[in-house]
Amino acid sequence: MGEYKRIMHTFEPVYDEHSKILILGSLPSVRSREEGFYYGHPQNRFWRVLSSLLDRAEPENMTIEDKKKMLLENGIAIWDVIASCDIIGSSDSTIRNAQPAPVGKILSDSNINQIFANGRTAQRLYEKYIYPDTEREIIPLPSTSPANAAWSLERLTAYWGEKLGLASQSLSEI
Repeated sequence: MGEYKRIMHTFEPVYDEHSKILILGSLPSVRSREEGFYYGHPQNRFWRVLSSLLDRAEPENMTIEDKKKMLLENGIAIWDVIASCDIIGSSDSTIRNAQPAPVGKILSDSNINQIFANGRTAQRLYEKYIYPDTEREIIPLPSTSPANAAWSLERLTAYWGEKLGLASQSLSEI
């Protein structure tokens, strides 16, 4: 399976004072850490879901700066729950010795009114490590990870759109 490795989150959250929605992942995958930005694995559907909901270019053609601009123009902030931990590869199920990210900083420096978890692990880690300090509820969303094969891209996009308030069609229409 591999060996545990201590990792540190090495890139900053994306947000500004106008951000209204915060989407939290658990922590960057090996590929994301190599790319130096969130959701860097080509099979992760995060950027395809948001690009579709926000009527933007195909994410394959977007630079990191394009992605940041898309988020900020739409009042969306992103970060991860974990600042550092021991982990095997990119497997969230192997996370141990986790240290939480200072999510409260985003909440105090912006206008976040809703917090969403990209997957159950992010939700669980938020509730364990961050909720006791912020006392702000988190709304779980199905993970955009390729490991979440039960959700097609179309179903993810419709569900995320509905929950984020960006839906062009309801789930019952698909």
